[in-house]
Amino acid sequence: MSSSGSQAGHVPGRAPAGQPVTGAPVLPLDTSEDVRVRAAGADVQVAVLPVGSYEQHGPYLPLATDTLVACAIAREVAAAYPVHLLPPVTVSCSHEHAAWPGTVSVSATTLYAVVRDMAASLRRSGVEALVVVNGHGGNYVLGNVVQEATAEGHRTALFPAAEDWDAARERAGVETSLLSDMHAGEMETSILLHCHPELVRPGHETTDLLADDRRHLLSLGMSAYTGSGVIGRPSLATAGKGKELLAGLVEAFGAYFSVVTSTAPDAGGVTPPS
Repeated sequence: MSSSGSQAGHVPGRAPAGQPVTGAPVLPLDTSEDVRVRAAGADVQVAVLPVGSYEQHGPYLPLATDTLVACAIAREVAAAYPVHLLPPVTVSCSHEHAAWPGTVSVSATTLYAVVRDMAASLRRSGVEALVVVNGHGGNYVLGNVVQEATAEGHRTALFPAAEDWDAARERAGVETSLLSDMHAGEMETSILLHCHPELVRPGHETTDLLADDRRHLLSLGMSAYTGSGVIGRPSLATAGKGKELLAGLVEAFGAYFSVVTSTAPDAGGVTPPS
């Protein structure tokens, strides 16, 4: 299975590699036969699980923004690599956003158990590797899930890392730093302008707010730092930046694909490809 090969043919519910995913459904539309065909001849089967959230994203982005972003990344990855695209986890750990109506959370223990159970179920059906695509920064527990699964000898990865976002940001010409672009800012708004422009309401042009010193965020929540729920510069967002952000992340995914398919985590001395 080549790390750079694309899927043969077009699977319903997925945009062809390199083409916009605008209007693509959030849920994958694979049949069992699609999964069987994709798995044929694969040395290691890989599943990609988008994990989002259901939390406030200011007055102009939907509560499901993190889920939509995670799904957009996962769809683009699935168009470029032979992976099984899973439906998203749509509610996660958004406790810091509880001051805003509409936000819904589950405990870190629950999210941990859901992802672990899904990984175990996949292994029972012959899918050995799982890459979790995280769309919400507050899902800290996902790092623990991957650490523990890898220590147990399972092929697991968490994507994207901060370094992947930073490289994609530079490629796309995003002006706001990763520190400043914390929530509903330039990057998230750009991705939605590219993938789901019909969901972006007026207001992002005039809602910029920077709050780089957030050292008490876990204790005080987001409301201590922003009245609108926004931290970042969404006024700089464009659909073109969103397209390039996704392209950069798809390129970065190649190293993760190689890690989970070429070397078993329990073999020791895993060296990610350069």
